[in-house]
Amino acid sequence: MGGHLMDESGWFAVRVVMRHRSPRVYEERITLWQASDFEEAARLAEKESQEYAAGLGGVEPLTLSQIYQLSDPPGSGKEVFSLMRESPLPPEQYLSTFFDTGTERQGSL
Repeated sequence: MGGHLMDESGWFAVRVVMRHRSPRVYEERITLWQASDFEEAARLAEKESQEYAAGLGGVEPLTLSQIYQLSDPPGSGKEVFSLMRESPLPPEQYLSTFFDTGTERQGSL
């Protein structure tokens, strides 16, 4: 999880990568959360992604979450982005190929 630490209160966008087991499709989702800090936003997004995956069946959230604090307030819990990509790569190699190139500007919690 990463992001530039600003004033830690307000609205947060959380990006989570999901793996659909059949067919091999990876989905990126961004949801919005009103939270007191990055950690609370991460907890809220993790719970929602587990519920989303359970509702679809055959879907699992991967171990990557990216969090960005918004400067203006939107609506709570709305999905603002989703991308599905077919790939034969296993989860660790998929994340390494598309999200961990070494050029990202992010930090860790």
